[in-house]
Amino acid sequence: QVQLVESGGGLVQSGGSLRLSCAASGSGFSIDDMAWYRQAPGKQRELVAGISNGGSTNYADSVKGRFTISRDNAKNMVYLQMNSLKPEDTAVYYCKAIAVRTLGYRYQYWGQGTQVTVSS
Repeated sequence: QVQLVESGGGLVQSGGSLRLSCAASGSGFSIDDMAWYRQAPGKQRELVAGISNGGSTNYADSVKGRFTISRDNAKNMVYLQMNSLKPEDTAVYYCKAIAVRTLGYRYQYWGQGTQVTVSS
């Protein structure tokens, strides 16, 4: 079993910055793709940014130029640096990881989420 634990959320003023972290733990796996999603009240969960094991990244149009995703493969961690935050970035942010186990089976895991609130 893989566990994902997010940290770094909080309350920030518009224009401010936050850095989210997500740590993957467990045994008998390797982590492939990782990503950050978010879900605002009354809205569907959406992809914010993703990063492959090799470091290729992709971003939602709404965060391009403001957010940066990165990872530390040795520590099984993924980060989301969020700059120039806007009130519309307010949401619960979730970490997702694809874990590869024996025989190449791939499993999807989610963290519990961390609240990000941006005040105007």
